[in-house]
Amino acid sequence: MTQTQLAAEPGPLSFAPARTALIVIDMQRDFLEPGGFGETLGNDVSLLQAAVGPCRIALGAARAAGMLVIHTREGHRPDLSDAPPAKILRGAPSRRIGDPGPMGRILIRGEPGHDIVAGLYPEAGEVVLDKPGKGAFHQTDLAQILQNYAIDTLMVCGVTTEVCVHTTIREGNDRGYRCVAIGDACASYFPEFHRVGLEMIKAQGGIFGWVSDANSFAEALTAAEQAA
Repeated sequence: MTQTQLAAEPGPLSFAPARTALIVIDMQRDFLEPGGFGETLGNDVSLLQAAVGPCRIALGAARAAGMLVIHTREGHRPDLSDAPPAKILRGAPSRRIGDPGPMGRILIRGEPGHDIVAGLYPEAGEVVLDKPGKGAFHQTDLAQILQNYAIDTLMVCGVTTEVCVHTTIREGNDRGYRCVAIGDACASYFPEFHRVGLEMIKAQGGIFGWVSDANSFAEALTAAEQAA
């Protein structure tokens, strides 16, 4: 099985593309566009646009290499039966989960705001995983999918760095996966949280995993293709 080397911190990582999945976390209109859940919390949603271009690079490289690509969407059933009351009632947003907004009901599956932004839209055959929580493993079939594909390494990008990306990497690390944050393909409403979130992953010799970038990921996949 072809191996390739990824430039990363705290050190390079050798991985087999055939046993690697790219997980694109929650690049949804509700988080990235005005009128969605992110803005109802008082955030400047334009800050998340920084991740879109690098995510597109990572997606293009993974698709060209034939890698497993998984997109996640955070959201809830229309009757909110999978939404804990503590989550719905937390904070003081201008609109709560389930309330009507300019892109439909906030964070509700099937509504326009719940869907993925046009520039990163899933292609036919790619996994789209709807999750009710922050982590991609919680109450989903992600573990079964990864097992069926014999995956051992996760390349993770998306939003937000310190919440859903971080939670997914922590979950993956505890399950024995080698996890890499594609740092420039992640973003946060709080730039300092983004910076520190990446530092936490790679600290202490990579206590949760590695941090790389979209161009390095693409270059590693090109090198693997040339070596095959």
